[in-house]
Amino acid sequence: MNHRAAQTFVALLLLAFPLSAQSTKPDRQVAVTIDDLPSGMADRQPAADITAMTAKLLGTLRDQKVPVVGFVNEKKLYKPGEVDERIKALQMWLDYGFELGNHTFSHMSLNQAGLKPWEDDVIQGESVLNLLLAPRKMKLRYFRHPYLDVGRDLQTRREAEAFLTQRGYRIAPITLDGWDWMFAGVYEDAKNRNDTDLQQKLVKEYLAHHDAVFAYEEQLSVKVVGYEPRQILLLHASRIEADHIGELLDLLRKRGYRFITLADALDDEAYSLPNTFVGEEGNGWIEQWAITQGKIPQGAPQFPQWVIDRSNQLHLPNGQVSTY
Repeated sequence: MNHRAAQTFVALLLLAFPLSAQSTKPDRQVAVTIDDLPSGMADRQPAADITAMTAKLLGTLRDQKVPVVGFVNEKKLYKPGEVDERIKALQMWLDYGFELGNHTFSHMSLNQAGLKPWEDDVIQGESVLNLLLAPRKMKLRYFRHPYLDVGRDLQTRREAEAFLTQRGYRIAPITLDGWDWMFAGVYEDAKNRNDTDLQQKLVKEYLAHHDAVFAYEEQLSVKVVGYEPRQILLLHASRIEADHIGELLDLLRKRGYRFITLADALDDEAYSLPNTFVGEEGNGWIEQWAITQGKIPQGAPQFPQWVIDRSNQLHLPNGQVSTY
């Protein structure tokens, strides 16, 4: 092929495949949120372990310049002899430059408790947070529903939303969720027993499952919303996150994600879409939008059954199916 022919061939390729279409890494954006502070395992962890876990987790997030909002259950602070140190673990979030939000006092389900007890639990969950935020001239801005339970009926959902708005909150939705909390209990047990083989197996499964969930939600969001909105990732405060969140962040980067604030994510017009989802069990917002549109989400990755079985064997607190 002579020089002129080669130039013509390249030009035809560019016409057929524009540079924008050749990119294998779309400009994806994600806000990271972490629930159940000071720790998802607070009932079984001594304060010193919570402090160490928090420092390791926040150190990675700060070093990698990932903005995060952490959501607090203040009830977990009140362990005799450890209250001050557990509050200091929350203080660390602010010292490291992150933001705190309300996840109710006792991780109370709106669906199970009903509106008035749940409202009281929301208010009770503000006490320590307001004391920590006041010296920094910060205010509570975000609320995350425990279990993602937004109400069994639309009237309850709307009344709860109005209550939160009156108190100055914006609800923090989620669109990406790999059930890291289910891995966390099994990982905690393996770590306490120095079972390194099980830890490695869990981490490999944890990363593979999250990767599959991200791919599924990206595809579902295009079908439901018409494009990939700025995503919001749900994680939980645990040792598996403290030890391995760097690998999860790398996985997100390989999928083309940039890390943004929750405020920036919520500026996406998708979060203003009609949403009339209600039900016995919570759901992520992409699924909520789909159900609102009369679509049934299908094809979600199956969570590894062996992790569920192992978790059940450990008799995790309250026999919960979910600790959102």
